[in-house]
Amino acid sequence: MSQKTSGVIAAGHPKTAEAGVEILRSGGNAFDAAVAAVLASFVAEPGLTSAAGGGFLLAHTQDNQNILFDFFTQTPRRKRKLDELNFYSVEMDFGGAVQEFHVGLGSMAVPGNIAGIFQVHKKLGRLPFEVVAEPAILYAKNGLQLTKFQYYSLASVLKPIIIDYKEGKQIYKPTGELIEPEGILTMKEFAETLTYLVQEGARGFYEGEIAHRLVKDCEDLGGHLTLDDLKDYRVVEREPLLIDYRGNTLLTNPPPSSGGTLIAFALKLLSNINLVDIGFGTARHLETLAQVMQLTNEARKDGYDDYLYQENVADKFLSDEHLAIYTANLKQSINKWGSTTHLSVVDGEGNAASVTTSNGEGSGYVIPGTNIMVNNMLGEDDLNPQGFHQWQENVRISSMMSPTIVLKNNQPEIVLGSGGSKRIRTAILQVISNILDFKMPLSEAVDSPRVHWENEVFYVEPGFVEEEVNKLAASPQRQLVRWQEKNLFFGGVHTVLETSEGLIEGASDQRRDGGVASC
Repeated sequence: MSQKTSGVIAAGHPKTAEAGVEILRSGGNAFDAAVAAVLASFVAEPGLTSAAGGGFLLAHTQDNQNILFDFFTQTPRRKRKLDELNFYSVEMDFGGAVQEFHVGLGSMAVPGNIAGIFQVHKKLGRLPFEVVAEPAILYAKNGLQLTKFQYYSLASVLKPIIIDYKEGKQIYKPTGELIEPEGILTMKEFAETLTYLVQEGARGFYEGEIAHRLVKDCEDLGGHLTLDDLKDYRVVEREPLLIDYRGNTLLTNPPPSSGGTLIAFALKLLSNINLVDIGFGTARHLETLAQVMQLTNEARKDGYDDYLYQENVADKFLSDEHLAIYTANLKQSINKWGSTTHLSVVDGEGNAASVTTSNGEGSGYVIPGTNIMVNNMLGEDDLNPQGFHQWQENVRISSMMSPTIVLKNNQPEIVLGSGGSKRIRTAILQVISNILDFKMPLSEAVDSPRVHWENEVFYVEPGFVEEEVNKLAASPQRQLVRWQEKNLFFGGVHTVLETSEGLIEGASDQRRDGGVASC
C-alpha cells in the first residue's frame, strides 16, 4: 500500500502491525509503535520471538539522531561443568533442508528483550507505557487465531521444543492435543506478567520473583544463569555502522554483531558490478550473488570472527585494502529458521524504527507462571562459531540480526530487516539490491525469488527463469538445490519505503504471513 499517511508498519503478523498502528492513531510516535508491536509479537509470533529473547532496534529520529539499541543476549558470568548441563540437540525440518539446533536450560543466555523495550520507550517514546502495552495484554488475555505460517512454525518445525516441558504443553496442548490449525492461542499468564511489568518496570523481570524462579530452575535443572547475570544486564546504545551504497547512506548493526558488517561487505563487493546491465534473475546475476555470498563467508573466516571484540574491527574489515583481493576474485569469477522476526515503522514526523528480535528456536524451558519461553542462543551454531561451550564469559553475543535503515538526504528511504538465522544477511542484501539496483516496486522487491549460498551449496527459490538456473547447474564447484516453493528458510524481510514525494509504502514478506498496517 502506498499513500500519504501518518505512519506505516510492516511486521511478521497482521496483529503485530495492527498493535503498532493502534498506538500511532493514539498519538504515539514510531518508537511507541515499535515497542507496542514488539510486545504484541511475543503473543502473535511465539515461535519466532519471546520476552526472554534478545534483539536490536535501529532508530532514526526526526532531528537526525541515529542510535542502535543493542539488547541482544549476553553470555553468563560463569560456566557450569558440562556434565551438569541440560543441553541436547534437536533437528528442525524446513521442508527442503534440515538444520540441527541445541536446546535445554544449558542453551539459555541472559535475555535482553524486556530491558530493551523499556529503555527504547524511556528514551524515545511519548505515550505512557501502560498505553503502549495494552494491545499485547489484550491479545494475550483474549487469544489470537493462528495464521497458516504460525501453525506451520509451531506444529511442523518447533514441535519437539515447544512441548518439551509441562509449561509449554499448557500453552500449545491445552486440551491434551496440539492446538489446531487456525486455533486460538491464549497466553493468560503472559497477560498477567506484562501487567505486572507495566507497574514494576524491567526490574520486575531481572530482579523480582520471575528472576528468582528462572535462576532456581537453572540451579536445579542444569542451566548457567544466576541472579547476578540478570541484575547486571544492560542495554548498550551504539553508533550504527554507516556505509555508502550507490549514493545512499546505509545504517546497520555494528560490531560485536556480525550481520550488519557482513551485509556492508557484500554491498561493497556488489557496488563494483553494473547489475542493471546484467539483468535481474539472469544466470550472471545469480552467479554474482553466489560469488558475493561465498566471498563474504570466506572473508568472515579470514578477518572477522577472531577479532569481534577488538576496536575498529569493522573499519579494518571494510577497508579498501581488505576488500581488494575479494573484489578481484569476484570480477574474475563473473567474467568467466532461524526463528527470528522483524518489524519496520515510519511515522509522519520523520522518525523510523527497524527492529529485529529473536528467541533462537527457544530452549524449551518456560518460566513457570509467565508463559515466557527462554532463548537458546548458546545452542545456535552460527552464534558460536568457535564451537559450543567455548564462549567467553559475560560478553554480548554476536548476532546475524541486522536491522537496517537506508537514508537519502538524511531522510528515511528504506527501513528493513529480516528473520532467518544464517539467511538474514543474504535476504536483506537481495531486497536492498532489488530496490536500489533494479528499481523494483517495493512489493516486487520483497516478493521476488531469492537465493542463498552456504557450505558449497547454492539454494534457489522457484520463480527464476528455468533456463537461467540450468546454466548454474553445470558448475561442478557447488551443489545446486532447487526449492519447490517459497519458504521461511529464505527470511522474512518486512519493509517500509518512503518516496521522495513523502508517500509511505509497506510490504510484508508472505514467506512468513506478515502484515502491513497504516494510519
